[in-house]
Amino acid sequence: MSDTPDETSADRVTPSRGDGGREYDPTADHSFPDERVNRVLETIEADEEIAAYLEAQNVNPVARKGYNDHGTKHIGIVRNRALCLYDLLKAGGVEFNGAAGQGLEEADEAVIIALAATLHDIGHVVHRDEHPYYSIPLAADLLDRLLPEFGYDTADAVRVKGEVLHAILCHHTEEDPLTLEAGVVRVADALDMERGRSRIPYEKGGRGIDTISSRAIRRVSLHDGDDRPVLVEIEMTDAAGVYQVDELLKSKLQDSGLEREIRIVAVHTNGDGDGQLLERIEL
Repeated sequence: MSDTPDETSADRVTPSRGDGGREYDPTADHSFPDERVNRVLETIEADEEIAAYLEAQNVNPVARKGYNDHGTKHIGIVRNRALCLYDLLKAGGVEFNGAAGQGLEEADEAVIIALAATLHDIGHVVHRDEHPYYSIPLAADLLDRLLPEFGYDTADAVRVKGEVLHAILCHHTEEDPLTLEAGVVRVADALDMERGRSRIPYEKGGRGIDTISSRAIRRVSLHDGDDRPVLVEIEMTDAAGVYQVDELLKSKLQDSGLEREIRIVAVHTNGDGDGQLLERIEL
């Protein structure tokens, strides 16, 4: 990755990564073949059954357990950031091994990531506890219906399904991701940590560490890195935000296969005033 002398990492963010790597733009140029995943995105975003799951899966974690959002909004953020993270990694020359290991095409890498990011939390409709294990059979049923619609024959559908389920399982369990596609989904799940995610439990009186620490995170952005493909910059207004960064994001980055590709920097600012920088810490 070559830099011009006067550029900063923030200057090099391209339109394909949206607003600080926060929203995937299907119409932009990307560092990977995107036609297949764009067709998949169009289909799953209009799918009534998936929409029903994304709404229903928020009841157990939020309404009944007082946790942060795990519904439609969360899934949209995770999927967007997973694809932006994948784009940055591909631009940095990172070679993915999930689709390739199954004899699938490069275009299937983004499909695996998008589908896993979309379906990773649907097990919450059964229970918050151990939800990745409940997500597996529910997602499998949806994939059996969807993958033939996307043009996959039986053999390739089985392979894509297996890779998607692997990524879903590894997003929140002790099982380590064995593919970088799964690693992207695992890390992207933790990148949804901004204060808006904790709004509902906070307004209902929730004051657990997840809620309080999330309230301290103002903004998360993804950029081209100088010495690594990806720089994750986290702006926080209170030291409580360190829990989100150190306990959640770093724990998901560990053993994701992407530890050497991602740099995390926390920026502590004065959130009530003009945003004056107080401290910049690399974690």
